[in-house]
Amino acid sequence: MNKNQLLRRLPAVNDIIKHRKADQLAEEYNRDLIIQGIRDELEYQRRKLLKLIDKEQVEQAEAEVDSLTIEKLLANIATNLEKEFRPQLAPVVNATGVIVHTNLGRSLLSKEAREMVELVASHYNTLEIDRNTGERGSRYDSVDELICRLTGAEAAFVVNNNAAAVLLAISTFASGKEIIISRGELIEIGGSFRIPSVMEQGGADLVEVGTTNKVYIEDYAREINENTGMLLKVHTSNYKVVGFTEEVGLDQLVQLGHKHDIPVLDDLGSGVFLDMTEFGLEKEPTVAERVKAGGDIVTFSGDKILGGPQAGIIVGQKDLIEKMKKHPLTRAVRVDKYTLAALEGTLKAYLRPETVIEKIPTLNMLSLDREDLKEPAAKLKNSLKEILPQGAHCQIEEAISKVGGGAYPLSELPTLTVTVDWPDIGASELASKLRTHYPPVFTRIKDEKLIIDLRTLQEGDQEIIADAFKELEV
Repeated sequence: MNKNQLLRRLPAVNDIIKHRKADQLAEEYNRDLIIQGIRDELEYQRRKLLKLIDKEQVEQAEAEVDSLTIEKLLANIATNLEKEFRPQLAPVVNATGVIVHTNLGRSLLSKEAREMVELVASHYNTLEIDRNTGERGSRYDSVDELICRLTGAEAAFVVNNNAAAVLLAISTFASGKEIIISRGELIEIGGSFRIPSVMEQGGADLVEVGTTNKVYIEDYAREINENTGMLLKVHTSNYKVVGFTEEVGLDQLVQLGHKHDIPVLDDLGSGVFLDMTEFGLEKEPTVAERVKAGGDIVTFSGDKILGGPQAGIIVGQKDLIEKMKKHPLTRAVRVDKYTLAALEGTLKAYLRPETVIEKIPTLNMLSLDREDLKEPAAKLKNSLKEILPQGAHCQIEEAISKVGGGAYPLSELPTLTVTVDWPDIGASELASKLRTHYPPVFTRIKDEKLIIDLRTLQEGDQEIIADAFKELEV
């Protein structure tokens, strides 16, 4: 049998589209999509058959084409269409142990924050209206008061991320002027965005003082002149300089700035509201502490450790904040109703310190210790043992989780993991196959073993992991 004869045994497009199951599919999708799906599936099957013939595996090719009934082809088409219409921005299982995983969406929202987003998404809402007067109001009223209450600041303002907050402050107070900053604080954040680049975009000139590891208040004072627009302090939240070091405290910098009537911007990066040492993390300044230290403008992230949506939160002196709100750039970096709803739900959880760790997923994961993870680790191990073939092994091991999100670079969180050693498939290939499952499962690899970290698993994730292993094609 030649190639053409074999290929002619495949069902025709018209025969497939007339089948009753094609009609059922057309009700869910539409006729054009079904026809295109049929053509794609037939082309895929043709290529498979031609490969078998090229390898002189004619009998196998004949058996393959005989098995391709219209029902089977339509089942394949239905599967392909289902995959095509799955969300590209898909939920995943984070088994990496990195809590604030930048590539996996950072912080998870609390139940209350999610409910508030659902409310504003499904109803008209009070985004920019004053309920008392019926006139136009401020979209920030719902969160500004909460932020001030939690931080002790005079005023607050929210933009779409912390980089935008810094850019807005620079554009407002230092465009066409100089900004003085320590060399040891010229940080690079995610995606290769660097502080000097943000300054340049804001129209300011960078003046570096001190050395990488040491800077003194006199270094700042020497560079102040009539063209100095701002003193900038950047908290090095994603790295640490240790050893022979010296840095200038915010209170010193504020005192110098006020002496010369120059605003001080304190970029905290990943801001926190709680004393994180209770989680075993190193001491980080809270936003309230920085406000109390006199920072004219303090900026920080709304997600990351805070556990809310991506946002840049600005707090500080009322007159300075009001000036920033009136800058033309504000319109370009403003937040929408979904961010404001999620942020309000997150902030309200902090009003009840006794339950905030339970409510905010990020804080909850940070608070877990190995004892908390013993039972879920044993459950997952037993589940995988029933699925894995002979020659594959899984066991519980002690390991270290990471905070992530450019915060606490030196902190290590003791955790429990379930490791899978499957020599026939290998850790890298196994990890790849789990990522292509739906929902995708993301793990890590160490010593040629697949690592599943229990700390970052959510309710229902263990079942998804088990299903992913069951559906592996090895």
